[in-house]
Amino acid sequence: MPKTPNKSTQAQTIDQKIARLEQATAWFSSDDFQLEDAKAHYEDALKLADDIKQDLNNLKNEIEILKT
Repeated sequence: MPKTPNKSTQAQTIDQKIARLEQATAWFSSDDFQLEDAKAHYEDALKLADDIKQDLNNLKNEIEILKT
């Protein structure tokens, strides 16, 4: 039977996404930067940032529900 994610698993997932976003943005100032690849890296980072924002909004909603 699959394990149901708990709040700490979800928070860890957000933390992992934030770490990935930090790595993605660091690429722009690294020696590996290639102008030809910049658009794809930017789009990936933007998608990841949107995912993080959605995850945080979901957590906020859950907390608000628990407070009531």
